[in-house]
Amino acid sequence: MAAYLQWRRFAFFDRDVLTEPDGKPVLLPPGITVCDSGRGSLVFGDILAVSGQIWFLLRNLELSSFQAYKLRVTHLYQLKQHSILASVGEDEEGINPLVKVWNLEKRDGGNPLCTRIFPAIPGNKPTVVSCLTVHENLNFMAIGFTDGSVVLTKGDITRDRHSKSQILHEGSYPITGLAFRQSGKTTHLFVATTENIQCYTLSVKDYPKLELDTRGCGLRCSTLSDPSQDLQFIVAGDECVYLYQPDERGPCFAFEGQKLIAHWYRGYLVIVSKERKPSPKSEFAGSDPQNSDKQILNIYDLGNKFIAYSSVFDDVVDVLAEWGCLYVLTRDGKLHALQEKDTQTKLEMLFRKNLFEMAIHLARSHHLDSDGLSEIFRQYGDHLYNKGNHDGAIQQYIRTIGKLEPSYVIRKFLDAQRIHNLTAYLQTLHLQSLANADHTTLLLNCYTKLKDISKLEEFIKTSESEVHFDVETAIKVLRQAGCYSHAVYLAEKHAHHEWYLKIQLEDIKNYQEALRYIGKLPFEQAESNMKRYGKILMHHVPNETTELLKVLCTNYQPVGDREGPGALEGRKANPDEFIPIFANNSRELKAFLEHMSEVQPGSPQGVYDTLLELRLQNWAHEQDPQVKERLHNEAISLLKSGKFRSVFDKALVLCQMHNFKDGVLYLYEQGKLFQQIMHYHMQNEQYKKVVEVCELYGDQEACLWEQALGYFAHKEEDCKEYITAVLKHIETKNLMPPLLVVQTLAHNSTATLSVIKDYLVSKLQKQSRQIEQDEQRIQKYREETKRIRKEIEELKSSPKIFQKTKCSICTSALELPSVHFLCGHSFHQHCFESYSESGSECPTCLPENRKVMDMIRAQEQKRDLHDQFQHQMKCSNDSFSVVADYFGRGVFNKLTLITDLPPGKSAAVLDAGLQRELLIHTKRST
Repeated sequence: MAAYLQWRRFAFFDRDVLTEPDGKPVLLPPGITVCDSGRGSLVFGDILAVSGQIWFLLRNLELSSFQAYKLRVTHLYQLKQHSILASVGEDEEGINPLVKVWNLEKRDGGNPLCTRIFPAIPGNKPTVVSCLTVHENLNFMAIGFTDGSVVLTKGDITRDRHSKSQILHEGSYPITGLAFRQSGKTTHLFVATTENIQCYTLSVKDYPKLELDTRGCGLRCSTLSDPSQDLQFIVAGDECVYLYQPDERGPCFAFEGQKLIAHWYRGYLVIVSKERKPSPKSEFAGSDPQNSDKQILNIYDLGNKFIAYSSVFDDVVDVLAEWGCLYVLTRDGKLHALQEKDTQTKLEMLFRKNLFEMAIHLARSHHLDSDGLSEIFRQYGDHLYNKGNHDGAIQQYIRTIGKLEPSYVIRKFLDAQRIHNLTAYLQTLHLQSLANADHTTLLLNCYTKLKDISKLEEFIKTSESEVHFDVETAIKVLRQAGCYSHAVYLAEKHAHHEWYLKIQLEDIKNYQEALRYIGKLPFEQAESNMKRYGKILMHHVPNETTELLKVLCTNYQPVGDREGPGALEGRKANPDEFIPIFANNSRELKAFLEHMSEVQPGSPQGVYDTLLELRLQNWAHEQDPQVKERLHNEAISLLKSGKFRSVFDKALVLCQMHNFKDGVLYLYEQGKLFQQIMHYHMQNEQYKKVVEVCELYGDQEACLWEQALGYFAHKEEDCKEYITAVLKHIETKNLMPPLLVVQTLAHNSTATLSVIKDYLVSKLQKQSRQIEQDEQRIQKYREETKRIRKEIEELKSSPKIFQKTKCSICTSALELPSVHFLCGHSFHQHCFESYSESGSECPTCLPENRKVMDMIRAQEQKRDLHDQFQHQMKCSNDSFSVVADYFGRGVFNKLTLITDLPPGKSAAVLDAGLQRELLIHTKRST
């Protein structure tokens, strides 16, 4: 039970008398005792005047009326959702109350249409009506009587034909209040008497009832709240105000005074009471309209526990609510308007009294938006902060999160003595995911300053779905504060791999753990982190780092994915990119490269280049002969593996840098650099090797012998043996002219004539034999030429006798007609015509003659090539290409025409055809 004396009083309503536009008060007709409101008007009825009028006051203060009953109107009920008015009154003297239902939207002769009239009598016993209520769905009407009866009309209340009335309740105590309650599809009817409170369930067959209390109330001292109070039935007793649910009694409030009227208005309970406290029975009997005691009207806010307004009135008739305002009708016919102040004005009134908690409750009950509530919390927090209540202030500031700028609060609590308040605020800020990186930094610093490790761990060890801070910022702050274990935990949990490795390697120095962590990462991240931290790891844990690199470059899978027969084929990194990691670890580098070359034969070229360099270095610095021989064989086998064809020059440079003779010679041989092989032996003065190289590769490159001869010719040592061997081969292959050989050997002071005596004698003998052969050939050509000339002369001067008996084509005996040629060939005419391409040429001699003619034509065409050749040579940027083109076309092939004339004949006399016949081939000039 809450005593109202503990409730604060406010003036949240402005009181004024309803006046006309000219300033005069609005006066209602005398005798008004019953009233109601709804649908935009105030409805009044009289019980004293014998007129039976129902009055309507519109918002423009226009007053109208119509004759509803002949005598008086005793009860009115205006529905809020329909233009239906239910009334109870009397048309004749005696206890003959009639219920009339009016449709205010329809007219009958200027008056509202009365759709239904029926007597309000329970059974056959005339009884005075005490209260009336109608359900908003127009399906229920309840009428209470002074004899304790309740008549329920079910069906369409506007029509007789569609409704049915029955006595719902009978008792010995007068009915003082009725109210329908609709909750979903369930309909309840609260019945209040002077002695008890009951509830009927109308949506269930037989209408079961439940007695809620054994104390009652007076007339008009009960009402039904709105949904803000869960549609509770409110009963105002003289000692307390009780609230009822359909199945139980709810809270009660100790509001003193004799209650006259109870009314519900927009979340407020309006009670009109007197100071004296009669019993409910005397109140029922004492509702004498002539009673003119002073009355107190209190407006209670039950939810926020305060009195919103309190004022004294003279003889209140009833309280009405319409047009957003509360109206109090007094016996003198005046209407007093109670206008509620706006929410902001009410809040300011509370602020001035520092009633912030009450302001918060009020704002929430008025459904103030979050911005408005936040401002109240801020002002409340400022008030508590100025009073020194920092704990209470921070609680209010926490409620402003999301609306108030956090820096406003943070600046107030940066003092070291208030750090625990600041921590609480920052924690809530993070829980609502409204913190930025600076807030995270500040909160973690607060934890470290307070040395609250448990809170720190609770903050960072939240589940993934509850992380409300910037993880990277938290890692940085924890690292700076020296909380490495917490920083590592966050980095690992939230997959900040770089931070995890940076802390492990730079701060904790746990290289084994860092290497293990890298082995669990996905391929791309493992690769990048090994490139970044590989040198550090190689320096401290070389063997483990090398093993991880082997896996990374062959068939990498994260540690958790490698097991099981169904493991997928991993990815491979480029081993070239990790070679710089082994800068100071040649032993591990060699093991890594040898592993790559064995396991992955298709490794990048850099692997083999570096491995060759390592083997050559080891070979060059090794002192043990047996080990040196083994290293020598390893280097040679690597060179012979065929991995250096595309980088021949690089391998050659490496071998030369380390003076690896066998490797250099092998590469020279593979690259067909025979001159370099010979020059290598020449530099080392290995005469025998020089001759061997010439013997091995002289057929492929003949100039080797000439170079060998020049090399030995410039040596002052006794090299007769080698010179003789070289000269012998030069002579056999006819590689150099003898004069050039003599000039070459002239530079050697030890090479006497005896060295080349045999060469010169042999050469002269060959030349002598060649001269003899040439002379014999010349003599032969002269005799042949003489014979041809003789034949030509005979053809020109003597007759030609054709004695051929067979055809030169078909070899059959000649028969006329036949064709004979001066060359001595004869043909059948039909054979000649069949095979001959020209009627003037011998078919048998034609192929040979054509060859000669083609040669002559080619010679004639080449006569004009000189000028063209010279022009192209001048205009071209590459003269060598022009010369090569002409050589390819045979322009420079030498043709010799022998025209030795017979004695006494001149060149002009020779027939052109005979000149062509004398054309012979000569071999090309060398």
